[in-house]
Amino acid sequence: MTPPFPLSRTRFPWRSGNHFTLLVDGGQFFPAMLAAIAEARHYILLEMYLVETGTITSEFISAFNAAAQRGVQVFLLLDDFGARGLMPSCRQRLSAAGIDLSFYNPLRYGNLRRNLLRDHRKMLVVDSTVAFIGGTGITDEFLPQDGEPWHEVMLAVYGPCVTDWQVSFKQVWHSVAATGRTALPDFPDQATQAVAHATGRVVLNAPLHMDIKRSLVNHLRSAEQRIWIATAYFIPSRKIRRLLKRSARQGLDVRLLLPGHITDHPAVRHAGRRYYDKLLLAGVRIFELQPRFQHSKVCLVDTWVSIGSSNIDRWNFSWNLEAEQEVEDHELAAQVAELFSQNFLQSHEYLLAEWQQRPWYRRLQERFWGTIELWLERFSQRKP
Repeated sequence: MTPPFPLSRTRFPWRSGNHFTLLVDGGQFFPAMLAAIAEARHYILLEMYLVETGTITSEFISAFNAAAQRGVQVFLLLDDFGARGLMPSCRQRLSAAGIDLSFYNPLRYGNLRRNLLRDHRKMLVVDSTVAFIGGTGITDEFLPQDGEPWHEVMLAVYGPCVTDWQVSFKQVWHSVAATGRTALPDFPDQATQAVAHATGRVVLNAPLHMDIKRSLVNHLRSAEQRIWIATAYFIPSRKIRRLLKRSARQGLDVRLLLPGHITDHPAVRHAGRRYYDKLLLAGVRIFELQPRFQHSKVCLVDTWVSIGSSNIDRWNFSWNLEAEQEVEDHELAAQVAELFSQNFLQSHEYLLAEWQQRPWYRRLQERFWGTIELWLERFSQRKP
C-alpha cells in the first residue's frame, strides 16, 4: 500500500559538528521546548502525533500564539488520529492567532487500511537553531504532577543535523499541502555551521521504506560489547529476535528495558511477553520498569545512540512515519548508559526460572493477545 500522500525517500548522511543535549522526562524537556519557542524570531515547525487538551497543551498554545504575535511564522503538523483529544476550543485558539495548522491523513469512514497510516514523529524545530527529537506527546501524561509521569526522553539537537530535521518536516508538510494547506516559505539553512564535535544522522521511516529498522539491524549485527534497548511496545520481528539471541549467546551484554504493569496498552504488553522465554534462554536480560510507564525509545549499541519516535514493533515499521536521531559520541553514550543504569535499578529483572513459573492465566493472556497481534499483522499486510 502507498502512503496517503507521496513522500520523497531521503537518506541523510552522517554529519559532524553537532551538539546533543539529553533531556529526561517532561520536567526537563517541556521547559526547554517552551523556552526555545519563547526565543523564536523567524519560524517554528512542530510535527507531533499525540496532542491532547490539558495543562501543558494550553502552555504550548499560549507560547505559539505569543510567537505569532511577534511575527514568527508557526506551522503545526499533527496526526489526525493522535490529535483527536485536542478540543475544538484549542484548535480555535490556534486558528485565531493566524497559526498554520494541518492534520496528517484525516480519518475516513470505510477506508480502514488507509486509516492505519499515521504520522508518529515527534519533532520541534525553531529558527534552524535547535531541534527537539524524541518520543513525547503534548499531553499531561508526561507532566510531573501528583502521580508518576510517563518516562520519556528527548534530545535537543544543535548544528548541521537541524537542517535535515527541517527538510524532513518540509517533505511531509508539502505532501499534505497538496490538499490545499499553506505551503512553507523557503527558510534559510542557518544550521549548516558546526557548533561542536559530535557526529549524527537523521533517519526516517515511512511505509515500505523501513530505514530505521535497517539501521538497527545493521548495528545489532556489528555490536561488540553491549546492546541496550528501551521501548514502549515490544513486538520485534523474527530477524531482530534472532540477532538479540545470537549476540547474547556470543557473550555480549544484551538488555531490554520494557514497560511493567503500568502501560497504556496492556494487550500489546501481553503479546510481546510471549517472546520472553526464548530470549531469556539465550541470555538476554529483561527489565520491566515498575514505578511508571516506560515510554522512551532509546537504543544504545556500544557507543551508537538512537533516540526518536520508533518503538521496536512490527506495526511501527510497517505503517507509521517515524524519525530517529542517531549519534556517535562517547559523551552522550556515557550519559545514556547512566540513564539506563538508573532505570534498571527501578525495574524488575525477570530471571528464567521465575519467568517459567508464572501463573497459567499469564500464559493464556500472552497466547490470546499474541494470536490477535498475528491476525492483525496478516490482515494489515494483505494486498488490497
